[in-house]
Order: sequence, then structure tokens, then C-alpha cells
Amino acid sequence: MSPNSTSPLVGSPPAAATSGAEPAVRLRDLRKSFGQVHAVDGVDLDIAGGEFFSMLGPSGSGKTTVLRMIAGFQLPTSGTVELDGRDVSRAAPFQRDVNTVFQDYALFPHMTVLGNVEYGLRVKRVPKAERRERALQALRSVRLGEHGDRKPSQLSGGQRQRVALARALVNRPKVLLLDEPLGALDLKLRQEMQLELKQIQREVGITFIFVTHDQDEALTMSDRIAVFNQGRIEQVGTPAEVYEQPASPFVAGFVGTSNLLSGSNAEAVIGRPGVYSIRPEKIRIDADLDRGAALGETSAAGTVTDAVYAGASVRYEVSLDAGARLSVVRPNSGTSDVDHPAGSKVRLVWRDEHSFQLTEADR
Repeated sequence: MSPNSTSPLVGSPPAAATSGAEPAVRLRDLRKSFGQVHAVDGVDLDIAGGEFFSMLGPSGSGKTTVLRMIAGFQLPTSGTVELDGRDVSRAAPFQRDVNTVFQDYALFPHMTVLGNVEYGLRVKRVPKAERRERALQALRSVRLGEHGDRKPSQLSGGQRQRVALARALVNRPKVLLLDEPLGALDLKLRQEMQLELKQIQREVGITFIFVTHDQDEALTMSDRIAVFNQGRIEQVGTPAEVYEQPASPFVAGFVGTSNLLSGSNAEAVIGRPGVYSIRPEKIRIDADLDRGAALGETSAAGTVTDAVYAGASVRYEVSLDAGARLSVVRPNSGTSDVDHPAGSKVRLVWRDEHSFQLTEADR
């Protein structure tokens, strides 16, 4: 097997970002400290105009603090925030061409849906006829054009989320910031809204910057993803780049599930030193222990220690004879039970290129 090289820290931005145009958002050596705590520790990032960009990471990784510095709700300790090439690092929120959608939506319960969407325009003293037309247009863009006379309490959670989105869009910002806006929804509605949000973003064509700790959300919706860890960016890339070519053990473990082989286990199984990531769904199980690995494949014998039926898939834990332990996920192909119960002797097989070598140390 030839060794892999990891993807670059910063994945290729969309064509719009490489055509000579200024990025919609540019962050340079951005830092934010709270006493001795470095919440954001030297972030460099370019986000292209019209891009759906997600900032993904666990709680406390710095992603929300970066979003708040882009919005102007917090000022950086050092470094710069640029919007369309203009340094806004010290500008007030109302001086920045951005709007923010929060998880709690913050709708006025006594106002109608239309009144909520119009509110920001009314504060700006936009003439009544113009603000009414712009508000209706914003509601139509989120497919709520017939709901303007309702109160927020008469809407579902997903509809309230779309009202909050329309209220942000009505001001026609260059950049829309979304701070975990789907976090309060149940799983089924959240999955529906992921597709809905992406479709709306394509239609309105403005830059969306989406903060989430949910890896599935980021993979489903994003053009590119920045994975945050301890105030820094571990990797930026397309969903496929981040998932298939993780830049570090942290990314491999946080974005999806990954098996890690290192040290003597890596040498025994793969035949060379290093740290390797192998996704569970890339591994197949063969009950024929005598069959050798084909050209371009890696093979390892072991014993099933656990088998869990999970409806759409079956998850196996296999203890290898070489000493490592690997997880394997097999799609449910129609059987109602596991094919290889605990105690079964099996052979695991995967293609060599699916042993992805990690070259950056985990922080």
C-alpha cells in the first residue's frame, strides 16, 4: 500500500473565491481571550461570496466566539475581521452588512408574522409600502407567503425558524450568520430544515455562515466546513475532503466515526508505521478465514466481540488477532438479525486507500 498524504489545512474555496474577487469574509490571526482563557487562538479564514460555510466543533471550541466577532457582538483581542475587503474589526454591529439568526428565534409573540418580519425595516424608517412589499417578498422566499397574519404561537417550530430567517433576510445583508438555529427542533424536523435551509440559501444567493456542533448538519448543508478544536481550526475543506481525508486524529474522530490504528498495531495490520484512520463503513466482513487479501486490499483476522442491530445498519466490534479493535458498520440488506454474532471468527477486508494516513499530531 502506498502511503496517503493528508488534505491541506485549507480546502479549495469555490470558484468565486479564486476569481480575484474579495472574499465575503476574511479573518486574519483572529484572537479572543477572556483572562487567561484563549477562546480563539489565531484563526485565518476566507469565506467566498455566496458560499454556505459551516463552522463545526464541540462546545468551547471557539466557533461561536468567531461568529460573534464577525457580527460585532464581541471585539477581537487582536487580529482583523474584513467584510468585502473592509476592515470592520472595531465597527459596531449596525455598521456591518450582516444579520444573525439565533437558536431561540426571538420573535415578538404579540406581533403577527408579517409584523415581526417588518420590524427591522420599521426601525430604519423604511416607508410603509416598501417595507410591506419587502417583508412579503422575504416571507415568500421562505415559503410562508400565506402566513403573514398569523401569530408565532400558531406556527410549528420549523415555521418559526423560517420567520426568523425571513426577518434576517429582509434587510438584504451581504452575510447571514446562523448560530445553531436548528438546535431546538426535534430530529425529523431538523433534518427537513437542513434541506430547506440549503435550498433557500441557493435561491437568495447570499453568504451563509452556519455554526453547529452537529457533524451530520455540517456534512449535509455545507459547501465547505471549518473544524474547530481548542480555539483553532484543525481543517477546512469540502464535506467530502473533511470526511474522507481528515487532517488530524481529532477531525477523524469528531467528523463521523473512525477507527485509528497506530504504533505496533498499525505495523502489524497495515505493514508500516504511522497513524491511520479507517472509516467503519469502508470495511467488509468475510467469514472465509483462509482467503487472502486481493491486490490493493488490506486484510486482518479477528473475533466479533459485539454485534448491534440498529435498523438501517448493523454495527460490529471486532478484536483483531494483531491486538487492535475495529468497528465495522454494514448496511441492513434485508436480514432481520446480525450475520456474525459475538464470538464469530471473521476476516476484515478494506481497500488500501481507505487506510488514510494522518500526519498532524492531535492537539
